[in-house]
Amino acid sequence: MTERVAAGGITTHVARLDATRAPDTGEPPLVVFVHGLLTDSLASYYFTLGPAFAAQGIDTLMYDLRGHGRSDRPASGYRLEDFVGDLVALLTELGETRPAHVVGNSFGGTVAVALAAWHPERVATVTMIESEPPVATWTRHMADGLADARTRLAHAEAFGWIARHHGAHTARLSQGAHRILRTTTLADDVPASRVIDDDLGALTRPLLAIFGGDSGLAEQVPHLRARVADCRTVVLAGQGHSVLIEQPVRTRDLILDWVRDHTPVAEPVP
Repeated sequence: MTERVAAGGITTHVARLDATRAPDTGEPPLVVFVHGLLTDSLASYYFTLGPAFAAQGIDTLMYDLRGHGRSDRPASGYRLEDFVGDLVALLTELGETRPAHVVGNSFGGTVAVALAAWHPERVATVTMIESEPPVATWTRHMADGLADARTRLAHAEAFGWIARHHGAHTARLSQGAHRILRTTTLADDVPASRVIDDDLGALTRPLLAIFGGDSGLAEQVPHLRARVADCRTVVLAGQGHSVLIEQPVRTRDLILDWVRDHTPVAEPVP
């Protein structure tokens, strides 16, 4: 079911898939999927992981971040704390009280970690897919990446080049990214976001981190393992940043196992 939900000062486009389950198995776990920045939307989960999780007895919530997809696109308000506030407001408006297993791809993983750090009561576990926690180095990486994207996409000929080398679909996504960068303060707001300390002491919820071996983000693995008490890391050899799209089955199985391992066994309903 898809709907538009007014919460936290914006209207958010939401897709929910209710679990397929026997009637006497109690309340199912909840997984919330958070997508990446600029070229992404909830569709990346709807066509990869979402239906498979619902089929395994898990309630599934996907939504478009502010500025993306069919959610509102305000001119400003794109710091990390705004994205986290949107998710808290959305869960509240939906009457959701279950701690969620929050899965984030790329920037979505940073949102998931920030939610767990600032609102741990809302979170059962965190999964980052090719992501970074919101520490000071992350803001520098985002500043560089967003400045580069804004410069490159400002040239009209860029979209023709992208279409020739990466296909028409990628070119359309890039045009959408350009519109976001041109019409909002996102590129300035994200690097100015609130952060957590480098020691990750604010992150007390269990963490699964999935990386592509060729992306460079896997260099975080020793630090994550040393700093997060309940931490599982997986590095997929030969993969770059597009793990979710290129390895959906492997990613699905890793996260399903993680959620099951951190979900109490429900008592049968009499």
